[in-house]
Amino acid sequence: MMLTLTDVYKSRCDNEAAIILRQDPVVYQGWKEVGPADLSQHQLARYAQKGFIVLKQLFSPEEVGRMLREVERLAHDPKLEGYDEVIAEPGGGEVRSVFMVHRLSPVLDRLARDIRLVNIARQILGSEVYIHQSRANRKPGFKGKEFYWHSDFETWHVEDGMPRMRAVSCSILLTDNDEHNGPLMIIPGSHMHYIRCVGETPGEHYKYSLRKQEYGVPDEASLRFLVDRGGIESMKAPAGSVVFFDCNAMHGSNSNITPRPRSNLFFVYNSVENTLGAPLHGLAPRPEFVATRSDFSPIEPVTPETVKSSA
Repeated sequence: MMLTLTDVYKSRCDNEAAIILRQDPVVYQGWKEVGPADLSQHQLARYAQKGFIVLKQLFSPEEVGRMLREVERLAHDPKLEGYDEVIAEPGGGEVRSVFMVHRLSPVLDRLARDIRLVNIARQILGSEVYIHQSRANRKPGFKGKEFYWHSDFETWHVEDGMPRMRAVSCSILLTDNDEHNGPLMIIPGSHMHYIRCVGETPGEHYKYSLRKQEYGVPDEASLRFLVDRGGIESMKAPAGSVVFFDCNAMHGSNSNITPRPRSNLFFVYNSVENTLGAPLHGLAPRPEFVATRSDFSPIEPVTPETVKSSA
C-alpha cells in the first residue's frame, strides 16, 4: 500500500506543532472468525473509546516464568553482545531493550503466534496480521530509565512509512506492574488525535531514539490538551496480564527507582492491508529489527498447548 499524495498524518515537516483529528477507524470491520479468547462487544467498545484494554492474568504463572527466563537469557546472552538488537540504558551498560525477540527466540516466536493474542489483534484490525516489531523492555530495579510520551504511529509513519492507523501493540506483563516501578501510562482517548511534531529527523535516528527519543516527541501544549481531556491511567496489573493499545495512543513511563524490576514483552501486530511504504522526507528505511519489511505474510496462529510445549 502506498501513501496517498495528500498525507493527513504528515509530521516533522515544519516548525509548527498541530493537533489533527484521527481519520481512521479504531476497530475495523471485516473479521468474522470467532474464538473463545476474543473480546466481547462491550470490551471492543471500551477499547474504541479509551484506546486500550487490560486483560488481567491472561497467562498463567508457569507461562510467565518461561517468558521471563527467556527474556533474561537474551538480555545476558554473550553471543548477542554488540548486536544492534540489544539496546543499553543511556549512560550505562544495563540492557534496556531487546528487539526482534520473535526471531531471536523460538520460544517467543511461538508466543507471538499464540492464538489468544493473534485473534484479538485480527479482531481489532479486521484482517490478517503480521509482526511489525517485537521487543522486550526491561526496567531493572534502581536503574530503569523512563520512556517519554510518544505516539508509536507518528514514528512508524514518518520513519517506517506505515500508511494508516491500523496496528495494535500488545504488552505482556512479565512482572507485577504497580504504581511504583514505572508502569506503562496511557492518556485515555488520546488515540483520537494525531499530534504533529516539529523538527527535521536526522539520519539513522533510531540509533539514538531507542535509548532516548528527541524527535517525534509531542510538544507540551498538545500533551496538556490530551491530558486535560482524558487524564492519565497507569497500566497497573499482575504478571501475566496483557495490555492491547492502539498504535496512536499517547503513552510513556516513568523511571524505576524501586528495588523491584519491571519487564514487559511487546508484540506489534500490523494489518496485512497496511504494509510499509517509503519513509517520509527521503529518510532511509530503518533496519529490519526495528520495522519488518522482508515478509508481510499473515501469522499462522498456534494453540496455547503448542506454546507451552516449546519451552
